[in-house]
Amino acid sequence: MLRGSHLARVDEKGRLKVPAEFKRLFDEKYGQSFFITSFDGERAEIFPMPEWEKIEATMAERPSSDEKTRFLNFTNYFGGVVEMDSQGRLLLPQNLREKAGLEGELAVLGLQNRIAAVNDEQQLAKLKSAPLTGADFAALAIPGM
Repeated sequence: MLRGSHLARVDEKGRLKVPAEFKRLFDEKYGQSFFITSFDGERAEIFPMPEWEKIEATMAERPSSDEKTRFLNFTNYFGGVVEMDSQGRLLLPQNLREKAGLEGELAVLGLQNRIAAVNDEQQLAKLKSAPLTGADFAALAIPGM
């Protein structure tokens, strides 16, 4: 399970240094191949290839629709297959890096089956402007919350 948040840097060549806690799980469970994309053009969604292939299989079963086309357009426009290098770095697709402003220090968030890289300052501002509410917890029906 990928969880938590860590600060990481994107170097001058556009490579994200994967935090050690996440890298360890990738090495143990998934391997070195990833699909990096975005659903909104503001953050990098980094899927271990086995997790992304589950999404591709689901999409292949879906009939053609506007939603499917929109999903494929977004994920392929921003997307790319990358291999983690021996130093634990992933090259973020240039198009995504430029459009989302993914440079310098980023927050890398664990999202159960993937990680996301976001501009740290922008992410904090979003969290402050739209905090979790009682309605969120009720909709999620988390026991004890």
